[in-house]
Amino acid sequence: MAYDLITMGRIGVDIYPLQAGVPLAQVSTFGKFLGGSATNVAVAAARLGRRTAVITRTGDDPFGTYLHEALRGFGVDDRWVTPVPGLPTPVTFCEVFPPDDFPLYFYRQPKAPDLEIEAHDLDLDAIREAGIFWVTGTGLSEEPSRTATLAALARRAKAGITVFDLDWRPMFWQDPDEARPFYTEALRHTTVAVGNLDEVEVATGVREPHAAARALLDAGVELAVVKQGPKGVLAVSATGESAEVPPLPVTVLNGLGAGDAFGGSLCHGLLAGWDLETIMRHANAAGAIVASRLECSSAMPTPDEVAAALEAGAVL
Repeated sequence: MAYDLITMGRIGVDIYPLQAGVPLAQVSTFGKFLGGSATNVAVAAARLGRRTAVITRTGDDPFGTYLHEALRGFGVDDRWVTPVPGLPTPVTFCEVFPPDDFPLYFYRQPKAPDLEIEAHDLDLDAIREAGIFWVTGTGLSEEPSRTATLAALARRAKAGITVFDLDWRPMFWQDPDEARPFYTEALRHTTVAVGNLDEVEVATGVREPHAAARALLDAGVELAVVKQGPKGVLAVSATGESAEVPPLPVTVLNGLGAGDAFGGSLCHGLLAGWDLETIMRHANAAGAIVASRLECSSAMPTPDEVAAALEAGAVL
């Protein structure tokens, strides 16, 4: 049976302070969570009832074992999560300064295993048959992951819904000009592009939301989703349908992971065939719920939680 969603990209262990508003140097208690954007999107969609899997790699170490256990606990198929001998599983620390300051510290040296995905190891038939295939900009930042990502997209050939999460992380690139040609190539093979203002600017050279959405459509996608932070989200389709939806009111505890919840909900709505405004409102609500919680993966909301937030008009 085909998967509703297969994602491909980052995985790691998130080490989050259990004390908000305290500098990392003074934090004394931490929590350990499954992390990585592509992985969190698969978890978010699984929480909404979708059959999901992730393609990624870990270290051959206890943290790698923990990630397998966490994936299975969330109902995400881990058959394509394989170890890379000699490389440690990535760890990411963050600081929590609500409402809008959440510095991240990536420990991915000497190289992250999720960048060691090889094209010849991919199950291209499963990728082609999935309801949605999701890739990220980070997967384009180094070889062999770059070639594997582009090979998967070429084999997918826009069969069904293919999402490119622009996922711009400047610490993984020399500069935006280095990234842009690979982003352009990926956009040729995808039907949906998702990114915030910084990310769409890297992909298109344009920052104004409506112009950026048009540039993404001109690059070959059928749906452009531009996240505008406090102004909400803009979605524009090649058929002329559009929706601009404000954010759901929320008291932010940790903004990290909200975008991944948005992504999982976006996939859920696209698979369900909802109209654009319904999809964006549901995705905004899912993101707001996660922003109100400390953790990311384990904070992903259930359908009932999203419905309650939408009914209340806020995350209570």
